[in-house]
Amino acid sequence: MEVFDPSFIQDPEHRPNVCTIQAEEIPVIDLSPITNHTASDSYALQDLVKEIGSACKEWGFFQVKNHGVPFPLRQNIEKVSKMFFAQTLEEKRKVSKDEDSPTGYHDTEHTKNIRDWKEVFDFLAKDPTLVPLTSDEHDDRLTQWTNPSPQYPPHFKDIIEEYVEEMEKLSFKLMELIALSLGLEAKKFEEFFMKDETSSIRLNHYPPCPYPHLALGVGRHKDPGALTILAQDEVGGLEVKRRADEEWITVKPIPDAYIINIGDVVQVWSNDAYESVEHRVVVNSKRERFSIPFFFFPAHDTEVKPLEELINDQNPSKYMPYKWGKFIVHRGNTNFKKRNEENIQIYHYKIA
Repeated sequence: MEVFDPSFIQDPEHRPNVCTIQAEEIPVIDLSPITNHTASDSYALQDLVKEIGSACKEWGFFQVKNHGVPFPLRQNIEKVSKMFFAQTLEEKRKVSKDEDSPTGYHDTEHTKNIRDWKEVFDFLAKDPTLVPLTSDEHDDRLTQWTNPSPQYPPHFKDIIEEYVEEMEKLSFKLMELIALSLGLEAKKFEEFFMKDETSSIRLNHYPPCPYPHLALGVGRHKDPGALTILAQDEVGGLEVKRRADEEWITVKPIPDAYIINIGDVVQVWSNDAYESVEHRVVVNSKRERFSIPFFFFPAHDTEVKPLEELINDQNPSKYMPYKWGKFIVHRGNTNFKKRNEENIQIYHYKIA
């Protein structure tokens, strides 16, 4: 990634804006009511549910503090992430991912057909993870995705697995709050994740970029899953498109906080009551940046569609059902090179 080439250059209308708004911040929500004691029908819980609902409806993004994830675990995974990316390119590529093996190291990912200025390491929450063999809707064959085993850093897999357990716990808590905010039973979403979830975690490294006004660490996109839980370092770089006026808002790092965004799956389940929001990552000419997103994905055989409790004659279903496993297999095959067609999106299932 030392040599800049045209594949990184964003179209003029999508290049970073030096005037990005920083005055307004996404909501910061205190999860103490559910992490410091057993959640009950208390005023504190009711207020928390209202905060979550408001943040999901108005922003699609929020930060959480007092989340219950032990800080040493975050420090450990941040340390091994930096150690892994500090290796030579030759060493990192010994555990490379490709179209047949979608876990491991990768440094040529594309978002909306433009190469991202980053390198990543992808790791499954469940090893092995069961997924469809192909995206063909008539093909019922399944296959297993597995995690690679880097020799360095020491205890790499153990540290990631321990951290992933905490991410899953936090994900279930957040999904309960989202369910309650939609007027659903707290455990409504649990069935979609309890068996054969396809969640994953990613280690991101954004090296200093000599042309930060032309490239992006990650181009504008929406996340396809249910939730993303992001740990970002003090450098920052995440920007969220504000729904009210489509301005890009910088998300300022808060020590030990996590950035949460709802994904496309929640948008469909909620029948557009909540919407997944575009975001991107800008790069820095002087400082490298590290981040660690956890992607909470349902089981491969989940049929994603608006929930029956949220549709009626006045608010009919806005999406045709789709199989989550087929969806992610199709999307995964488009990350490796520039293509002539856009990646599959939930609007392809929108009912006109």
